[in-house]
Amino acid sequence: MILDYKGTPVFYSDEGTGQVIVLLHGFLENSSMWSDLKGHLIENDYRVICMDLLGHGQTGCLGYIHTMEAMAEVVKAVLDTLQIERCKIIGHSMGGYVALALADLYPKLIESLCLMNSTALADDEEKKQNRDRAIAAVKENYKMFIRLSISNLFASKNRERLKHQIVSVREEALKTPLQGIIAALEGMKVRPDRTKVLKTGVYQKSMIIGRKDPVLDYEKTRTSVQGLDVKITEFPDGHMSHIENKKELTYKILHIIEK
Repeated sequence: MILDYKGTPVFYSDEGTGQVIVLLHGFLENSSMWSDLKGHLIENDYRVICMDLLGHGQTGCLGYIHTMEAMAEVVKAVLDTLQIERCKIIGHSMGGYVALALADLYPKLIESLCLMNSTALADDEEKKQNRDRAIAAVKENYKMFIRLSISNLFASKNRERLKHQIVSVREEALKTPLQGIIAALEGMKVRPDRTKVLKTGVYQKSMIIGRKDPVLDYEKTRTSVQGLDVKITEFPDGHMSHIENKKELTYKILHIIEK
């Protein structure tokens, strides 16, 4: 389905019946990343909402920068269209940043929040510089940037074992327009620290993290939620838990959202 949002097409899907779960994809991904998990959730009597975030998949761009707040407002517009007032939300990587922004802006909307290979921390100076380097790299050689970026999301030990899956992820990533990539990088770079959302949220909060995540520092991610009411699930692999730990992830997600 397509929603017209400020003159920009926003693609979303709405399948199943029961409690509402919203799935938000990460950077260089689109809603197709959820195909396996979505099927399991629908089989377990959940209503699953997926969407392509700004500048990704079949959703258009809105200007030079897509802040996490702007993306969150698009998610809210889709939920308003569907007349959804409460939902469980799972965000992968950048989708987790959007989920946090949504929870910050509309806390009463959130029934539970799961950050999957994501963090509430803002970019530090080194990470911001890396974002700028990434923007320069994508402007110089779009396809090379995507090839390198996708491989680097997986734990090094899994890159040969999962080479066919990596090719599939790369093919989907290549559908992301240049402007969508740049706008997301700019938006992630300026996002604020939202640890307060995890501190003050009165709903269930959980995180799924990979010990060998090449993107997020494992120790820093764990330390950031120490002492907070956040349930942590750990996997031994990288940033792509839905591929690297697919079977275990499905089981854990079903366990998390049933509570």
